Amino acid sequence: MTDKDKKNTEPARPGVAEMMENIVGCKWSLRVLALVREGVNRPGAMEHAVEGLTAKVLNERLRKLTRYGILDKTVYPESPPRVEYRLTGFGRRFSALLDEIEALERSLDS
Repeated sequence: MTDKDKKNTEPARPGVAEMMENIVGCKWSLRVLALVREGVNRPGAMEHAVEGLTAKVLNERLRKLTRYGILDKTVYPESPPRVEYRLTGFGRRFSALLDEIEALERSLDS
């Protein structure tokens, strides 16, 4: 498979504006991102940490955040398999943008 073929089969990474819209507009994405930032890295722990968050929704959000390059998924070869998520370098910068939005919102309230 040539590089050209790979480009045609891989989903295009959305732009930052589209990512902001999709993540800021989704309470579950924001909550999952907050959990990872707080050090909750395992899906089971995330699901238990948030009332109303189902495994299906959590997995969809984790896939989206990973596809956007915000989270990195690590699968450990254990039995049973252990999966953990961490912020990427891009994810840390993206999170800083979310912090700035939150600060801007607080400044409107004062």
